[in-house]
Amino acid sequence: MSLQNKPEQDDFYYSPEGYIVFTEKYLLKRGYCCQNGCRHCPYGFNKKTGRFDREKKNDQPTK
Repeated sequence: MSLQNKPEQDDFYYSPEGYIVFTEKYLLKRGYCCQNGCRHCPYGFNKKTGRFDREKKNDQPTK
């Protein structure tokens, strides 16, 4: 990870088990879905089904 992509303090928090959990803000700033089933995934990826269950939050609904 390069220094310019280093997450800021409000981009993540530590779970009670000690894992780093990225926030929705950081995942949107990163700009793509990693398909790992992130807790705060703004892209709607469901790791159990391997599919996207909902549209990206910043997409406008189609008419």
